[in-house]
Amino acid sequence: MDDQLRRAAFGDCPETPVWSTLAEGSARDRWLAAVVLGGQGHYAAAATALGALLGDRDRVVASLAASTLASHRRQLGGHAVARGLDARALATAPTSGPVDPDGVDFAGARADALLGLAADAIGAGRTREARLLHARVEPACWRTEVRHGWVAAEIELAEGHADRAVAPAEAASKTAREAGAVRHVLKSDLVLGTSLVVWGTADGVARGVELLECDLNHITKRDLWSLIWPTAFVLVEHDPSAAGNPPVRATEALSCVLRRADPIGRRLALDSPWVPTALLRSGEPPNADPWSKFLTD
Repeated sequence: MDDQLRRAAFGDCPETPVWSTLAEGSARDRWLAAVVLGGQGHYAAAATALGALLGDRDRVVASLAASTLASHRRQLGGHAVARGLDARALATAPTSGPVDPDGVDFAGARADALLGLAADAIGAGRTREARLLHARVEPACWRTEVRHGWVAAEIELAEGHADRAVAPAEAASKTAREAGAVRHVLKSDLVLGTSLVVWGTADGVARGVELLECDLNHITKRDLWSLIWPTAFVLVEHDPSAAGNPPVRATEALSCVLRRADPIGRRLALDSPWVPTALLRSGEPPNADPWSKFLTD
């Protein structure tokens, strides 16, 4: 796989343009490009690339393509649709093969599918099922360890135990930093900041808001639109007058993401109670409690 694509997907330059890879790259390179495009909020382009890889003869690629597309659907509120894709990913993942440092291998594919299914269960309110699926994952690489921490935090948030969400979010952030994975660091900080502000202690809220403000600044510089709107949205709820005008930022970013989504993704977002599309109509967040529903990548 191309080293520059690795750096874009899992390293220090997630804002890298990857369009040329979609036309001329190998299957694994095209999957990496789709991962990058998803982070940048180009969901339609990513969906086209991933759809073409679902039947690839390389079962690792086919499985990872299904779980990545599931993740993008879930980010737009489509947990039920994502569940079918994650199930396909789990059924497709091979049981052995070469090992990859970033989890682009049989173990990483299986872990992505199981963690995706756990996230789908969270979105459906089945947290016991989510815990059982989460417990089946034994992280074999840094990327799985980070995502394992995200889902652990989301389960606690979904069950109303924000205080218990902080530790796994902290661990995910530490692991992502050690790996030098910028997008994963910023996502981990979103999960951690959300956990802190939802926990609601005075020190926690102050630290969480500060972390999210910093996160929003860095995410915007990197053009990671899929992370801009949820980060800004949490700030809208807890500090709407924060630096960077979170209400406007949330509205602009969500509008941009939906413009870049394919028709299926757009419909899922507009039909979902967890995606704050009311921001696009009134500038105000909806009444649904979204804290544990938009975090999993």
